[in-house]
Amino acid sequence: MTGEFLGAIEDICKEKGIDKEILLEAIEAALVSAYKKNFGSAPNVRVAVDRESGSVKVFAQKRVVEGEVRDELLEISLEEAKHVNPGIEINDILEIEVTPGNFGRIAAQNAKQVVVQRIREAERGLIYNKFIEKENEMVTGLVQQVEARNVYIDLDKAEAILPYSEQIPGEKYEVNDRLKVYITEVKKTTKGPQIIVSRTHPGLVKRLFEFEVPEIVRGEVVIKNISREAGSRTKISVYSEDETIDPVGSCVGHRGIRVQQIVEELRGEKIDIIKWSEDPIEYISSALSPAKVLAVLPSYGDRSAMVIVPDNQLSLAIGKEGQNARLAAKLTGWKIDIKSQSQAQLLQDIIPNVE
Repeated sequence: MTGEFLGAIEDICKEKGIDKEILLEAIEAALVSAYKKNFGSAPNVRVAVDRESGSVKVFAQKRVVEGEVRDELLEISLEEAKHVNPGIEINDILEIEVTPGNFGRIAAQNAKQVVVQRIREAERGLIYNKFIEKENEMVTGLVQQVEARNVYIDLDKAEAILPYSEQIPGEKYEVNDRLKVYITEVKKTTKGPQIIVSRTHPGLVKRLFEFEVPEIVRGEVVIKNISREAGSRTKISVYSEDETIDPVGSCVGHRGIRVQQIVEELRGEKIDIIKWSEDPIEYISSALSPAKVLAVLPSYGDRSAMVIVPDNQLSLAIGKEGQNARLAAKLTGWKIDIKSQSQAQLLQDIIPNVE
């Protein structure tokens, strides 16, 4: 332990953003443990690192007592204490230097361990602080390792976990693949920050559109809602207060270039871009795209609607395994019951014929 060692600690503290005094106090606490381990288990020991020279001294702390000393490790008589400090009084604590001759080597070894540990903790803290601010954001990383279920993503000095539940069904991952992922959670653990990312979260689609569409970044186009079944289909509703701006066209881009970039990033996932409307009839009709809708009969009390479509559009409106209707319902927040025109005609006592 020398002045050079202290200088090195100071440089490290500046580089890693660690408080020098906190680090030195941690070193002193570690040296107390090292002394007790190597030279005795007395509980009344203080270790001091000189802030200028780097020298280390060990002090035994003893309470001044009058009369008989019952425990020489903890107590010292008033008469003996006055030989060291004439002004000392009963019940004062007297510190007596008891630094062993070879304690410098032990001190250096333990100090190095503490510094390495605190640097590791500081780096983990910096990574945590960096990524906790990126929760609910999209980042780009490289596939580092592929296991049976989890995929590990390198995010520039940090490792993220892409759990099986957050992977797009059928998507294959190879080492060194570049992926855009959505950070869903950042947790502190004993092994450092744990970063959980997703490829299935609707937020990933939102961030991709923000990345590709300048009108969204500028606030001219607003994403109202997203419903997604990852790997298969997504519906996104958009709106603009400026009547001169086509929100759907802005998201599609010239010749579809903007939405195509997003589709490619999501490995071919279909994306329906729908104009949002405060009119539920108009909104539900648009949400069932690409199917053509003849009529929407809303029930405002329970936010449900019967939708009538041409006979040849029924399968398209419902979608494979009900997906189109399910996504439209989730997008709009309305329960949707789809009927063909023929089915509606059978219910003329409730629903008039729709031409």
